[in-house]
Amino acid sequence: MIFGAFERMVAMRYLRARRQEGFISVIAGFSLLGIGLGVATLIIVMAVMNGFRAELLGRILGLNGHLGVYGYANQLSNFDPLAEAVRSIPGVVHVSPTVEGQVMVTGRNHAQGAMVRGIRAKDLMSRKVVADNFNGSIDAFERGEGVVIGSRMSVKLGLGVGDTLTMIAPKGQITAFGTVPRMRSYQIVGLFNVGMYEYDSSYVFVPLEEAQVFFQLKDKEAVTHLEVVLENPDLVPRVRSEIAQKVGDAGSVYDWQQANSSFFNAVQVERNVMFLILTLIILVAAFNIISSLIMLVKDKGRDIAILRTMGATQGMIQRIFLLSGASIGVTGTLLGVCLGLAFSLNIESIRQLLQSLTGTDLFSAEIYFLSKLPARVDSGEVIQVVLMALGLSFAATIYPSWRAARLDPVEALRYE
Repeated sequence: MIFGAFERMVAMRYLRARRQEGFISVIAGFSLLGIGLGVATLIIVMAVMNGFRAELLGRILGLNGHLGVYGYANQLSNFDPLAEAVRSIPGVVHVSPTVEGQVMVTGRNHAQGAMVRGIRAKDLMSRKVVADNFNGSIDAFERGEGVVIGSRMSVKLGLGVGDTLTMIAPKGQITAFGTVPRMRSYQIVGLFNVGMYEYDSSYVFVPLEEAQVFFQLKDKEAVTHLEVVLENPDLVPRVRSEIAQKVGDAGSVYDWQQANSSFFNAVQVERNVMFLILTLIILVAAFNIISSLIMLVKDKGRDIAILRTMGATQGMIQRIFLLSGASIGVTGTLLGVCLGLAFSLNIESIRQLLQSLTGTDLFSAEIYFLSKLPARVDSGEVIQVVLMALGLSFAATIYPSWRAARLDPVEALRYE
């Protein structure tokens, strides 16, 4: 549909309110504001949800790997040859033999449950998320002289590098006098802070040999599982089948999607629901466009009749009101995109500013798992939101413009 100069001139003139038409223009202004806020809110929420998922995925996979090869009865014997066989598979970047178990840890001020991971020093430092946020002596860890804990755990327990951490195993040692708790003290030689509350507050890394002794594995050449890191998470289906063939009956293979399926499914469902709810804001604004245009058509009935008697066709009248409504939608959408992108790209700075002004924690790591508010703008989603907003805006103009075009000049001028 081509809009001529005449249609553009009349449409823009109708949008500029005179005193007696001010109420119509106010409704149009609120419609523009509603579409702008709806588009901006939708872009911001989608960016935060994408950032939240990406950050969680990066930290979970950065610490856990993409695949895990688990032994039966929580033991995987003769693991080094199996690890070498898995490393030879194309797409596999790293394989880490790991001993994992739950304990209670105690410090000066507190006691809490913790997840212990026995791992070699080179395997620990191969995790970029840990290596980039490590403070301490990795050489002491490699020599088996101590353990590495999360920064939030150190604050809870009141411990730092050089202090002693006591670990208590859930299964005690049976003696003639009954079951005695099995405990051991280790020096803290390093702290890590990956930015995810669950890991920073509950994980303890122990040298692999020490973990094998502490958890009393029947086979000293055994681990609980192998953690496999791939070049790309998308390679999981192919690599998993190849690993399963090499493992055979020695164990079972689990990928990150199985291990965290409920968590990421919940995030995806929440994201879809938020998209649907926030779309209603744009839909309400579109209904405001309909109401403002209907009122404009009713108010301009005499003008429409005069234009028709001067030679304006029904198509010209329809295009005038289509352009009037579409101008509100396009302007509101562009305003919303600019506002949404500006807010999304600076959301962490805005959060820090609001926190300093209000004196409250707006993004608690204990609740949201992450220490920073993430945002990742997806250009495809932004285009989708823009097209949806424009589509609703154009759809809202169809009925009022059709009604204006069908107006009978004789009836409109009869009582003038």
